Amino acid sequence: MNSSVKSLILASGISLLSATTTIAAEYNFKLHHFLGATSPSQTETIEPWARAVEKASGGRVSIEIFPSMSLGGRPPELVGQARDGVVDIIWTVNGYTPGVFPRTEVFELPFVHTNNPGATNLAMAELFESELAEEYKGLEVMFLHVHGGNGLHTVDTSVHEPADVNGLKIRTPSRTGAWTIEALGASAAAMPVPALPQALATKAVDAAFVPWEIIPALKLQEQTKYQIEGINKTRFGTLVFQMSMNKSRWNDLPDDIKQAFRAASGNDWLAHLGEVWEATDTQGIAMAVEAGNTHIMLDQAQTDAFELALKPVIERWVDEANGAGIDGADLLAKAQASIAKHAK
Repeated sequence: MNSSVKSLILASGISLLSATTTIAAEYNFKLHHFLGATSPSQTETIEPWARAVEKASGGRVSIEIFPSMSLGGRPPELVGQARDGVVDIIWTVNGYTPGVFPRTEVFELPFVHTNNPGATNLAMAELFESELAEEYKGLEVMFLHVHGGNGLHTVDTSVHEPADVNGLKIRTPSRTGAWTIEALGASAAAMPVPALPQALATKAVDAAFVPWEIIPALKLQEQTKYQIEGINKTRFGTLVFQMSMNKSRWNDLPDDIKQAFRAASGNDWLAHLGEVWEATDTQGIAMAVEAGNTHIMLDQAQTDAFELALKPVIERWVDEANGAGIDGADLLAKAQASIAKHAK
């Protein structure tokens, strides 16, 4: 038997096994997202959650993961794909669809989220039904979470005070990030994170606001020289992610299957996710330093200067929220109080 025939038989066997496994489950779901299959987001968040749902269902649920937009479209289209039923489940960044989730944006603001992703995750869960749920029409949110927070990565600019950022062109994935950049006298460039390495390499952007955890996946240590954060790992805001299912698909599920999803998405999971993203941040910054990059940790006075410079970002969000019929000051106070409570 020649090697090509052997390969064909082996491939057929694998396909048959995969098909048999899928058929064995009563409820099969396609989960679509924009990052690669080896990214920490898939290996440390998406896959563990999917497997936990399957286990909680006793094998009645099967979730097939499709990374890197492999089912088609662009990252900003993921929310629409889930709402329209093109896919069953999505994991995505809220900010890729700017203005669609204005209430949830409060958790992204600089010096609202500082350095504790677990606390912010739990705060969003606590306030979801009362404050956030109405902006997720057409979706059944499994959970919301944040990353460790936006650190500043620069190609060749050492940053110690707000004036050092003036004039730079900085990548951001969200409008709250864009407001942060504008408040610092820089210009914002919006793009999904997979496009960032090329943008940095060609100096299409001078810097980026992203967490440390993405450094290994995108090899950002090769495109940047400096990684900057505030005192005690204070970050300049964060980014909200959602794991959401098409609402009609959810409504058609029996209660015990719904409970399997809920069991895998509760507070224990959200607290664990905070720890996971902090750990991957630690690994990411270690890789950059090992490659020869400079990790700048601002002192208290320098961090305070950034907080003062970014106060207009919070005021801008409150004003925009008020204009949309949301009591911005009230929601801001609730978000800050909830984060503080869960950070203890």
